This record gives sequence, C-alpha cells and structure tokens, in this order.
Amino acid sequence: MANQNLWAPWRMSYLRELESREADLRTSGVSTPTNFLRAAWEDASNDLAHHVVFRNSHGLIMLNRYPYANGHVLIALGDPRPTLMDYSAEQRAQLWALVDIAVGLVERAFRPQGVNVGLNQGRAAGAGLPEHLHVHVVPRWGGDTNFMATVGEVRVVPDSLEQSWRMIRTAIV
Repeated sequence: MANQNLWAPWRMSYLRELESREADLRTSGVSTPTNFLRAAWEDASNDLAHHVVFRNSHGLIMLNRYPYANGHVLIALGDPRPTLMDYSAEQRAQLWALVDIAVGLVERAFRPQGVNVGLNQGRAAGAGLPEHLHVHVVPRWGGDTNFMATVGEVRVVPDSLEQSWRMIRTAIV
C-alpha cells in the first residue's frame, strides 16, 4: 500500500483552538470538570467506583476506563499539571516511584509477557487529558492485538474493570 496524503485544511483551525485552550488552562491553573484524575484524587472514599487501585500522599494508580489491554493503568500525581517539567524534581521522582509500583502490581496481578510504559504530553502526542499529565502502564501478551483491532476496529479486553481492580488490589503487598 503506497503512502498517500489526505489534505484537510479545516483541521488546522481546530488544532489551533485546542492550543489556545491548553494555553489558557496552563496560565489559569484551573482544572476542568472533565478531569477524571482530579475527581478520583479528591474522592478517596470511592476508590472502587473510580477504579483506583493504589494511592499515597502524592498520587494514585487507577485502571484506565478505556484500556488498550487488560490491566492497563494510569498513574498521576494529585497536583494536576500539563507537562512533566511543570513538576519539581521531587514531584517527578514521586511520579516515577508510582510508576515503579504500578509496573510491579501489573506484573504480579496479570503476569504479562511484556509491559509498555508511556507518557503522552500534550494533545498532539495523544494526551486525552492534556491538563493533567499521567503515565500509562500497559501489560502486553503476544497476540493481544490482532485482526479484531485491525479489521473490526474493536479491541477485545477479556476481563471487566471490576475484576481487574480486584486482581491488582490482591497484588498489593
């Protein structure tokens, strides 16, 4: 299949509008009502409903509501900031400490054949919530992406979020 260009000049005005909104958020420091990470952080009494599997005084680890694979978790600090460098060195260390915990939990709970760890900073990089930086930890198995995702545009996740939550919670030592 040869590479071809699809021209969509209308898309640039949409992208510039997103940039403007993100800049406004950065300068105002205001958290949007759609910040599910902030909502989960502020409601520690409802961790099961928010699928939070672990929290400490710095941040939390929660199941991704729209996982790439079974056991996909998100890691975020309680203080919402849009970029990694908006956090202090100490905060970044706390974020990576949570990533270490998340990888350990995922490995113990699901025994995957591999793990992806990724951070999408900014909407252009794929961040669905660009005002609150977070890290993805995705357990992987050979064949976990197959024809269903490619041809059917459907991702098969074999466990419910509630079952995944229970599995990860039992892996906490």
